[in-house]
Parts: sequence; C-alpha cells; structure tokens
Amino acid sequence: MSDFAEPLARLINEFKRLPGIGQKSAQRIAFHIMRHSRDDANQLAQTILDVKDKLTICLTCNNISDGELCQYCRDPQRDQKVICCVEDPNNVVGIEVTRQFNGLYHVLGGALSPLRGIGPDQLKIKSLIDRIARGEVEEVIAATNPTVEGEATAVYLSKLLKPLGIKVTRIAMGVPVGSDLEFADEVTMWKAMEGRREI
Repeated sequence: MSDFAEPLARLINEFKRLPGIGQKSAQRIAFHIMRHSRDDANQLAQTILDVKDKLTICLTCNNISDGELCQYCRDPQRDQKVICCVEDPNNVVGIEVTRQFNGLYHVLGGALSPLRGIGPDQLKIKSLIDRIARGEVEEVIAATNPTVEGEATAVYLSKLLKPLGIKVTRIAMGVPVGSDLEFADEVTMWKAMEGRREI
C-alpha cells in the first residue's frame, strides 16, 4: 500500500523513471507541482508535449532540431570544412558551451558496442560519408566518449575516413581541471601524458 494518494503516487513513479531522479527527488518534484496552480501544471504538461510534437532530427547531422535543419547546419557563419562527430545530441551542448568550436556536427546515435549488438550499420556513419563525399569537409573530430566503446568508434572512424583524404583528430583527454593527480586512474594519467603539449 502506497503512502500517497493514488494520483500523487503515480506522478512520483513517473518522475522516478527519469535519469538521475530517485524516490526523494521524485517526491519533492511531485509536491512542488501539487503546490503550484493548475495553469503552471498545464504549462509544464504543454511544454513536455511540445518537445515530443515539435522537435525532430536534423536531416543533415542528426542533431535535435525544430525544423528540417538544426541551428548549426542552418548557420552560414559556421566552418563547413570541420565536422565534430559525437555520440548523442546532448554531447553537442557540452561542446557548444565552450564557445571554442565553430564547425559543424554529426551525431552518430551511439557508439560501437558488439556486446549490445551495435555495429557500424546501427550508427549514422553512412550519412557522414555522404556529407564528406560532397567535397567540402577537410577534418573530422572524433569527440566520442572516453569509454571502450567511444575509443573503438573513434578508431573505426579514423580507419574509415583517412583513406578518403580526410584529416581525423581525436579530442584530448586526461586530468580534469581542479582535480588532484593522486586521484587520477592510470588510464586518465596515460591519456594526459599522451596528449601533452608545449607551453
């Protein structure tokens, strides 16, 4: 038997299904919604529905978009010669907040993972090759996650694209700013040493 009235218990259970939301957080969010007006609840519900109804996938790069092309593919000021390959659309945001990259993106839709049945055909690699075939692209940055799957994907892209005359680079990895070296694992330290540069 639930400690909450049935509609509130259902709302808490729905929030618990979200990533990073446990029982306590779900309860706090549900009680927050309950305390606010029906108009606020309607606005939240409509915003959620708008995300499902009004967003789509960019026809060029597979990023989230509110039209046929995403805001980056529509922007003529972006460098058309450099494509940054990421696993998921949320990775684009992580790069954009730095304000250091002005090229285009390509969202692969995951990383190679034979154990989970994800091979090259399950990723958006063919559309990347099609973009490169148009002849403007000079460099592809493999900005996949620093995991076994991400590394395998970056290596696969490199082996696939270098014969096409494309420069393939990998994002640097290593010790995060503000951390202490004694807490870095051996792979992180190895990557940090490998990616060192002159100052």
